[in-house]
Formats: sequence, structure tokens, C-alpha cells
Amino acid sequence: MIPDAVKARRASLGGAPDWFDADGFLAQPGDWTPNLARKIAWMEGVEELTAKHWQVIHLVRDRYYAIGALPVMRLVCRAAGIDPQSAHKLFSSCSSLWRIAGLPNPGEEARSYMN
Repeated sequence: MIPDAVKARRASLGGAPDWFDADGFLAQPGDWTPNLARKIAWMEGVEELTAKHWQVIHLVRDRYYAIGALPVMRLVCRAAGIDPQSAHKLFSSCSSLWRIAGLPNPGEEARSYMN
């Protein structure tokens, strides 16, 4: 479920809802760029992407494309040198991180583990 605040921010971008599927993930993950990530982050309530944000984003993207599935977030956090609580301070949820990273909709079962 997409929070109302996220929906409102998306609507304020004009046309942005067409970029997303019904669950809020990029409809065309191949369209992802760092600039689009910044816009998605803003829509998700992350005002600025710091170096630590980018490190986690790149780790998740690299691991997803290497294994073709959700990476184990505990391992991503370890590789980034942060504890899981710090990750939740960077991104409100795994779903938010997944959206900002521009990765495809992981499916209903995986989404249930992401919040």
C-alpha cells in the first residue's frame, strides 16, 4: 500500500504516476537514472540522497542484478557497514529503498516482507 503522502508528492510532479505500476514500483526499470532516483527519493520522503544512501542503493542494485532476486538486507547492511536500524533511518522501508533503486516490482509475496 502506498502512503497518501507519497501519492501526493507523485501527483505534484505531473505525469509521474505513469512512471509507476499499481504498487509504486518503476514500470520500466530500465529507465532508472540517478536523477530519477533523486525524484523517487523525494516522493518517498527522503529529502536528500547522501553518500551512504548511494552506497546502499548501488549494493542493492548490484546484488539484485547478480542474483536476480531480493538480496538479504542483513548482508547489504553488513556490506555497507551499517546496522539495520540505521538503514531504516536512511530509507523508511525496504519497499522505499527498492523503489528508489529503480528495481522491478518483486511480486506480492516479496512485498509482504519488505515493510
